[in-house]
Amino acid sequence: MEKFLLIVREDVQRLAKLTREEMNASILEMTLWVEELAQSGNYVNGEPLMHMGRYVTTNAVLSDGPFIEAKEAVSGYVTIRAENIDQAVSIAQTCPAVIKNEIVLEVRPILVMDKEVRPRMYREE
Repeated sequence: MEKFLLIVREDVQRLAKLTREEMNASILEMTLWVEELAQSGNYVNGEPLMHMGRYVTTNAVLSDGPFIEAKEAVSGYVTIRAENIDQAVSIAQTCPAVIKNEIVLEVRPILVMDKEVRPRMYREE
């Protein structure tokens, strides 16, 4: 099985308007979905992300970066296992927040590097 990264993208303006109860309900739904993924053997890991951060370029570190002006932000990630990208997309489509049109999941295959080019700390020796 291959690994895929599901990048969670959502409207930060919508998030700012949620009540604590709505936020907790959303978190519970996502937690239950992730538990289902774990039981099926597809879940690898994942974490929510804060909406603040720094944007690093060659010449500067921008403390407010694109996060303030952007309507959409990356708010988390989930790593899953799937047979192929089509199955990974099918799994992503089962996410309750996707079904409710609250988030978008970007599905990206994780590149497997040849052993020769992997840093030593990732090599199996």
